[in-house]
Amino acid sequence: MTIWELVFIALGLSADAFAVSLCKGLQLRHPRLKHYLTVGAWFGGFQALMPTIGFLLGAAFAQLIDRFDHWIAFALLVLIGANMIREAFSKKEESDDASLSLRVMLPAAVATSIDALAVGVSFAVLPGVNIIWAVLIIGVTTFALSALGLRLGSVFGVRFRRKAVIAGGVILILIGTKILLEHLSVMPF
Repeated sequence: MTIWELVFIALGLSADAFAVSLCKGLQLRHPRLKHYLTVGAWFGGFQALMPTIGFLLGAAFAQLIDRFDHWIAFALLVLIGANMIREAFSKKEESDDASLSLRVMLPAAVATSIDALAVGVSFAVLPGVNIIWAVLIIGVTTFALSALGLRLGSVFGVRFRRKAVIAGGVILILIGTKILLEHLSVMPF
């Protein structure tokens, strides 16, 4: 897997954290450096932790699923991406709690990183994935986009939430499809 593919996966995975950060920015209105660092650390940290856990779980069972691993990676990425797109069109409103306390941030960080756990399982069954680079890229990208989301939310509000989540879902679906097509030797490159 190339660095650029990892960056696109990181962008897709960080879309939920970006959207939640937009909402937090709207609620905080005037975030300070400690707010950016807190939001970035919670979301970036969990987005790095979850694929690590998924990778370790997937690696433990890799020999059992070797013949159909590409289908697993494809299915997980498509399901995660489709679910993100579905959630973007959901009428359910996000919580309006502006707090950055453990009580608020821990569930938000876990909820926005569950998809990264499944991607970590995919990393374990795909050849050529350097998990250290993958985790660093995902964590740093999510940290940066969460901080950016907090800023944009404080300036523009939640106008971009739906578009960010849809874009993230589409990216994950496209990468899953690419993995499947490459393994089935259908792609010309």
